[in-house]
Amino acid sequence: MRNWEVGLLAMAGALLLFLTMILAQELGWRYGLRVRPTAEKEGEGGAGLMDNAVFGLLGLLIGFTFSGSAARFDHRRELVGNIVNTTGTAWQRIEALPPQWQDTVRIPLRRYVDALLVSYGSRRIPENVVRAPDAVGAAQDATWSQAMKACLTPEGEKARMLLLPALNEMFGAVEEERLARAIHPPRVIFAMLGLTALAAGFLAGFAVAGGKGRGWVHRIGVAATISFAVYVVLEMEFPRLGLVRVDRADQALTELRASMR
Repeated sequence: MRNWEVGLLAMAGALLLFLTMILAQELGWRYGLRVRPTAEKEGEGGAGLMDNAVFGLLGLLIGFTFSGSAARFDHRRELVGNIVNTTGTAWQRIEALPPQWQDTVRIPLRRYVDALLVSYGSRRIPENVVRAPDAVGAAQDATWSQAMKACLTPEGEKARMLLLPALNEMFGAVEEERLARAIHPPRVIFAMLGLTALAAGFLAGFAVAGGKGRGWVHRIGVAATISFAVYVVLEMEFPRLGLVRVDRADQALTELRASMR
């Protein structure tokens, strides 16, 4: 599945929520027309407070999911910046090796960065987010193997405490960024958000029953606003798959690769 297809799925989910909220408002309005006169005669004490509880819960859920998604999105950009920083440090530490060993480490390290950039620019969903792509894993093993060979020689012993920790930190930063993509709110949160939105739509339709007209402007406006907020949340939760991406953060890694001569 390509990234634009994921973006379309997010749009489809938001559109489905929009349509079902309109339907829920219509059902609430029709039901309100049937029972409203009886309810007014018998009294509706506390009904407004109960409605406010549902609307307040909906606002809390939207705020919670939106804030969490935005925080995770910013954190992933920070992780990419950490990758750039640690990669640049590891590249500089190669100079601590004897001249005859420097290219043997630089070549696989360049391949490693190239494999990273290819994986970041991929337009398809990986089969396993936690597991590194084969090309990245192979380049990482080759880089580490050559660095170990160089550092275990008598000439490269002085670089051991500089280069190997830097490579470890770089590999760890890449793995941390990859694992961060698998961290999302529990699915029950999104299910609860959708159900609460439908309940709020039904109650809103019921509340305006008996008034003049159906208030389509307010109905559409509320449903569209909530649906768009859910769409943005979904896009930020999957920044490498949808239409909202972290390409600008990846650009720093591209520029670093260009300087690795």
